[in-house]
Amino acid sequence: MADSATPSLIDRAHLHLGRESIVDRDGTYSYDALLDASSRIAGELLTGRRDLDEAPVAILITPGFAWVATLLGVWRAGGIAVPLPLNSPASELDWYFADTRAPVLIHDAANEEIASAVAALRRIRSCSCREMLAGMTTPLPSVDTQRRAMILYTSGTTSRPKGVVTTHDNITAQITTLAGAWEWTDKDRIVLCLPLHHVHGIVNVVLCALWSGAVCEMLPRFDADAVWERIGSGRVTLFMAVPTIYVKLIAAWEAYPPDRREMLSKAAAGLRLMVSGSAALPISTLERWRQITGHTLLERYGMTEIGMALSNSYCGMRVPGSVGVHLPWVEVRLVNEQGAEVAPGTPGEIEVRGLNVFREYWRNPEATRSAFRDGWFRTGDTAIVENGVYRILGRTNIDILKTGGHKVSALEIEEVLRQHPAIADCAVVGVDDPEWGQRVSAAAVLRPGSELDLESLRDWCRPQMASHKIPSRLLILTALPRNAMGKVTKSEVAKLFGSQREGKPE
Repeated sequence: MADSATPSLIDRAHLHLGRESIVDRDGTYSYDALLDASSRIAGELLTGRRDLDEAPVAILITPGFAWVATLLGVWRAGGIAVPLPLNSPASELDWYFADTRAPVLIHDAANEEIASAVAALRRIRSCSCREMLAGMTTPLPSVDTQRRAMILYTSGTTSRPKGVVTTHDNITAQITTLAGAWEWTDKDRIVLCLPLHHVHGIVNVVLCALWSGAVCEMLPRFDADAVWERIGSGRVTLFMAVPTIYVKLIAAWEAYPPDRREMLSKAAAGLRLMVSGSAALPISTLERWRQITGHTLLERYGMTEIGMALSNSYCGMRVPGSVGVHLPWVEVRLVNEQGAEVAPGTPGEIEVRGLNVFREYWRNPEATRSAFRDGWFRTGDTAIVENGVYRILGRTNIDILKTGGHKVSALEIEEVLRQHPAIADCAVVGVDDPEWGQRVSAAAVLRPGSELDLESLRDWCRPQMASHKIPSRLLILTALPRNAMGKVTKSEVAKLFGSQREGKPE
């Protein structure tokens, strides 16, 4: 039954009847099955109602067919989908419900216990997706494409997470931009190993695949061996991940026997596209991945509020350390603190305008107003245009450090520090200081058997960078704190400088 709820995705699915859509640990499902299942879930949600009228519906389901069917079911019933992070404590989930005021939570068997606890606390309806999938189909409402469709929460690296509201039109714009730029077709097959409460996994992977009539193989969670197995099958054509995943895949590959490494490298070379995003990609990781697979990872730039805005070329040259140029139908500019556009070669804050840009922050009109300037969304990220391509310098209030009257990029310093023979990974933050404003402070994870102290690091840095960029504080960690997407949570790193002994592994 065709309808106008999420018109683009539902209508597109009807174009691919009889074809595979989703593969998960339980089986293979066609586009027909996806349409039927989403219709049944929509019918169950609508019990006694003609339209959910933009009521939020929370989703706590392991990645797989049921997750996709539930997302589409919420949309077809006229609701707003709120995908929640798995493995969150009850207190964190309760905060999302306090903010969204969602009256319904749909869960799978794996998340039934915590879902029931939160639902009982909030006195809301808790539904098993398995039971809903066995429900009846009913007439579905007509849903205008300008309606709210989804609430995704920001990572909260700079403040308490905010609910980012996108409309059906916003989501369609995000999908079609990427489908065109990265040349998706119905012959594509992609592996999902990303969490499904972020735009990266939802839009870039799952929804682009569905739009294109492609197949999405969905792993319940990231597992390096499972990913390599799927790449080694020779059937996969695209792969998208975050830098942390590529690091783990490299480590797994290096641990395999030589004959398996050779087979996997050959299979990986057969993919048509590999993409990295959601965090800065160390050049050392890019180069090692190229040695293993022959692929130069395509780096792009986006965020929850805008989907993707910048991308290296699919067919043309890719510049390591850059995120390319603006995508079609997306306007991008760099501005100074007064909002005036800066000249090429001058750092500035990225502002974005286009149909891809979100509608509002959920129940937060003040934050919504402050996020825009003359119709442009203020990303809070600083970049520079060099030789016609954008290079991200970091979050304006986190990665752009102000020390002794200088502005320096933490990301640039980190890229240099990763070349130190003792450093496996690092994060640079600014720690408040009454004399310098901020001190350049480095937290480092060392390679096995290595040692490092501040003075020897500073000696090594002197030929590599200007004196005001050299770290004046050093903290040795066994691991850097990260969020679900593998992005270092620098606010946590900064706190560690006040709570742990510097120069010692913690």
